[in-house]
Amino acid sequence: MTSLTLTAGTGLKANAARPGRRTAWVPTLVLLLGALYCLIPVIWVFMAASKTRSELFSTFTLAPGSGLFDNIHDLSLYRDGIFWQWMGNSALYAGGGAILSTLVSAAGGYALGRFSFRGREFVFKLILAGVLVPGIVLAIPQYLLLSEMHLANTYGAMLLPSILSPYGVYLVRIYAAAAVPVELLEAARMDGAGEWRIFTRIAMPLLTPGLITVFLFQFVGIWNNFLLPYVMLADDTKFPVTLGLYTLLAQGSSQPALYTLVITGCLLAILPLIALFLVIQRFWSLDLLSGSIKS
Repeated sequence: MTSLTLTAGTGLKANAARPGRRTAWVPTLVLLLGALYCLIPVIWVFMAASKTRSELFSTFTLAPGSGLFDNIHDLSLYRDGIFWQWMGNSALYAGGGAILSTLVSAAGGYALGRFSFRGREFVFKLILAGVLVPGIVLAIPQYLLLSEMHLANTYGAMLLPSILSPYGVYLVRIYAAAAVPVELLEAARMDGAGEWRIFTRIAMPLLTPGLITVFLFQFVGIWNNFLLPYVMLADDTKFPVTLGLYTLLAQGSSQPALYTLVITGCLLAILPLIALFLVIQRFWSLDLLSGSIKS
């Protein structure tokens, strides 16, 4: 009797699981179509950057060409290699801004998530309001403010607006409330540890997965930013790669030969982002596995 019951129960479970298996391919198919939709332009850039000028304008296929290294060579020679200066500027703006923003977000999010003080909820609501404000609204006021400080058209004009990220502070605040136990902080205080030591030695390791996320979002956002440098900078030697490629594209209307340089520059500009995702993904997984409290 028991065996019949077990057999019947197993059969019911198997029958109940089959509809789920049959419909599981639907979201998978949707995700694959979405990935294909996002990857086709990237694949086209890879293929177009490898084509010579004649191949680019005579055919529109995803087949690779034979002029990739010649295109990179021509791009490197353009105006004594100003493209690589643009790439270096982007690395400075994105790397420096992302690091500073991550540190500020870590301190602000941890304080809002694990300290009780008067006005905390008001400050948090202001940060939420900052998340909802689009960057285009702040571009002109930021330019006017930095112009009054004589910082317009300088590297500081790009770094200073990137230091404070409302979304980064919000994300770390939420993550700190979930990943940093109050009991652990109280135990550290009872052992005589100061707040700075608690923050750097205990809270920061637990916040690492969230901080990596903030760094990644900030780096990609600053690297791809076009409006802020367009408003702030006038000297093309200080341009990031986004604004530099835009100037090349604008000149391409009168000099079609520059189109191949623009496409090759687009390819080289996305390679650092791909490499960053691949490198950080490994540390991301390790931190998610090791960033918990072991009993």
